Amino acid sequence: MVREFIILGLSDNPQLQIPLFLVFLLIYLITLLGNLVIITVTCADPHLHTPMYFFLSNLALTDICYTSTIVPKLLVIFLLGNKTISYAGCLTQVYFFMGSASVEIFLLTAMAYDRYVAICHPLHYSLIINRRVFLQLTATSWIIAFLNSMPTTTSISCLTFCSSNKIEHFFCDLTPLLKLSCTDTASTQLVILVEAALVSLPSFLLTIISYFYIISAILKIRSMEGRHKAFSTCSSHLMVVSVFYVSIFCVYLTPASASSPILGKILSVFYTSVIPMLNPIIYSLRNQEVKNALRKLIGK
Repeated sequence: MVREFIILGLSDNPQLQIPLFLVFLLIYLITLLGNLVIITVTCADPHLHTPMYFFLSNLALTDICYTSTIVPKLLVIFLLGNKTISYAGCLTQVYFFMGSASVEIFLLTAMAYDRYVAICHPLHYSLIINRRVFLQLTATSWIIAFLNSMPTTTSISCLTFCSSNKIEHFFCDLTPLLKLSCTDTASTQLVILVEAALVSLPSFLLTIISYFYIISAILKIRSMEGRHKAFSTCSSHLMVVSVFYVSIFCVYLTPASASSPILGKILSVFYTSVIPMLNPIIYSLRNQEVKNALRKLIGK
């Protein structure tokens, strides 16, 4: 019976380990710094104490949890060559990875709904998205997300791993783990499918519907200045949503016959490490209020 797993990582070439370590260390530090800046700025500036920036600060916290579940162990693999991870450690990584990813999906959906109300029903915004509502949306996102990851993690813990323990990936992801099992994984795959159908798919559809109405409302605005102003309030979020879902779909919805381990690793690096680093940059560069608050904070 398998007591520990071996994470093969991104490359077996010894000459690439230090360069890869430096690259991912830089990405991780930028991710931590950028998201901590977003959290600090939104908490420090009273002008940013609004539902949109409350969701944004929670998204930044989620990105920190998201990338911290995977990258520190990857850095150890690059620097020390220690590729082993305990059975319990692997399941823990699966649980927090799925939980953080689910929180991100829920928060992106809540932010899309917030922008929909702000653009399509501006006169009723303060009544619809009041303090109680956005606090409940945020709390529900965190609670349901981590409850949602429990059935999958529990189902994986019931599998038997008795042959190879080498994970062809750089973290304990679902697909490579299922490939290692020497028992029938049909029930586990069914649990994953049901969770995706109940959580991820509705969130994605709600986001698409929200932006359908948002874009329709923006196109009805007659003045070019009004259109630009309305679009600028949701362009950052739309960019983040697009990049996140495209990378997720490319990894998990590509048929096994058409996918390759190398491409899967590259895409996984993108949504587990690069996107959490880019999110605060996108929101900072494309949001004048965040830039002004950051200047005030630096001035103080």
